[in-house]
Amino acid sequence: MTRLSIVHTTAYKYKKSVTRSYNEARLTPLSDAQQVVLESRLKVSPSQAAVGSYRDYWGSRVSTFDMQHRHGEMKVTAVSTVEVDRGAGPPPPTSRLGWDEIRSSTTTDAFSEWITPSQLTAIGKEIRKAVAGVTAGLEPVEAAPAVMEWMRANMEYVKGVTSVSTNAEQVWQQRKGVCQDLAHLGIAALRSLGIPARYVSGYIHPVPGAAVGETVAGQSHAWLEWWDGEWRSWDPTNHKPAGNLHVTVARGRDYRDVAPVRGILSGGGGSVLSVQVQITRLT
Repeated sequence: MTRLSIVHTTAYKYKKSVTRSYNEARLTPLSDAQQVVLESRLKVSPSQAAVGSYRDYWGSRVSTFDMQHRHGEMKVTAVSTVEVDRGAGPPPPTSRLGWDEIRSSTTTDAFSEWITPSQLTAIGKEIRKAVAGVTAGLEPVEAAPAVMEWMRANMEYVKGVTSVSTNAEQVWQQRKGVCQDLAHLGIAALRSLGIPARYVSGYIHPVPGAAVGETVAGQSHAWLEWWDGEWRSWDPTNHKPAGNLHVTVARGRDYRDVAPVRGILSGGGGSVLSVQVQITRLT
C-alpha cells in the first residue's frame, strides 16, 4: 500500500477581463477497490466562486463552479490524499474469456460504449490490418498484450507533436505522441478486435525511489484498461500495468470525457495556461 498527497494547480491568466464563466473540473481521485481517497478539497480563486459537485455518467466526480463577476485570472487547486493498493496483480490467464464470449451479444450490449469508436479513437484500414496481423491465432489473453507490444515497437514517446484534439489515426501516422496519444491508439486497436477498452486519467509519481516525505514534480497521466472478464490496466507510456504509484481520477471513452478543467466564458480574449502537479509519498 502507498499513501500519496497530490496538489494539482491550474491557473489561467486572461488577456482581457472575463465578465462571467461556467466551469467544471475532474480533479478528484476515485475511491474504488484499488484506491481510497482519504481527503480531497478543491479551492477556486477568485474566492467568490461557489463550488458544487456531481457524479458524471462514467462515475467520475465533477466539481462545478461559476463566476458572475469580472476577473483577469482564475486558479483551481485540487488537494488530495489517496491510499493505493493494487495488490499482487490480475488473476492468472486461465480465468479470462475466449473470443466467443468477448464478441457475444451479451458482451457487446453490456460494453457497447467501450467497443464503439469515439471521436479520438477512430482508426483506418492500415491500423486494423496491422492489429489483426499481430493477433492472428491468439486468444484475448494473448492478443491484448500483443497489441501493447506492437505499440511499443512502433511508437515513440515525444512531447510537443500532438494536441488534445489529435486522434488515434493521426498519432499512428506520426508514430509518436504523449501518454494520452498512446492510450488512444491502444484503445482504438483493442476495440478494433472487439475487446472493450476505456481511457483512464490520473497521476503518476515519477520517482519510485523518492523518500517518504519528499515532494517531487508529479505528472498528470493517462493509461488504459481493457476487459476480458474483468478490467485490466496497462500504461503504454511505461510498458506496465498501473501500480501503486498510479492514481486514478476519471474514466471515459477518450480524453474528451475526462478533461481536467473545461468551461465556457464571456470575454477573456485568450489566456495563458500554467499547470503544476506536486506529489508527496507519505508511506
